[in-house]
Amino acid sequence: MAYNFQPFKAATEATFEWLKSEFTGLRTGRATPSILDVITVTAYGGTRMQIRELATVSVEDPRTLRLSPWDKSVIKDVDSAIRESNLGLSVAVDGDGIRVSFPELTADRRLSLIKVAKEKLEEARIRIRNERQRALGEIDRGETGDDDKARSKTELQKLVDDANAKLEDLTAKKEKEISE
Repeated sequence: MAYNFQPFKAATEATFEWLKSEFTGLRTGRATPSILDVITVTAYGGTRMQIRELATVSVEDPRTLRLSPWDKSVIKDVDSAIRESNLGLSVAVDGDGIRVSFPELTADRRLSLIKVAKEKLEEARIRIRNERQRALGEIDRGETGDDDKARSKTELQKLVDDANAKLEDLTAKKEKEISE
């Protein structure tokens, strides 16, 4: 009986999605609404909410986002949450809402962001390795013959290689985005 690789595939897909979400928090020189997804705002007496639950986010120009809160009373809360996020964004409040500007990245900041991206990639690789170890243990404990175990291990290694290639592609795209 062949080993069921579905749990491994699900774990690698979850790792890929985790890395994608981590990369949205790495700011590039361009205005992207997804960078605000990592910020939570404490509004309405202590309720923690994401910005997209409180306001419409639109791209005003390549380096500026416009936030239009549905309830003007939360503008101050959104403003302070963005300022406290340490994403290096400039925030200006005006009569209609909030303007978030993305300053030009310096060469040093680009290098540090690339370094952070590589650290996140390594974290994802470690997650894949841990899943591989778990799957190998299950294969070895299985009640199949040596030939089936060898085939399963070969198939597992192919899945690991594919997952790592997918993670590296994602990281390369993010590095290119940061470098531009």
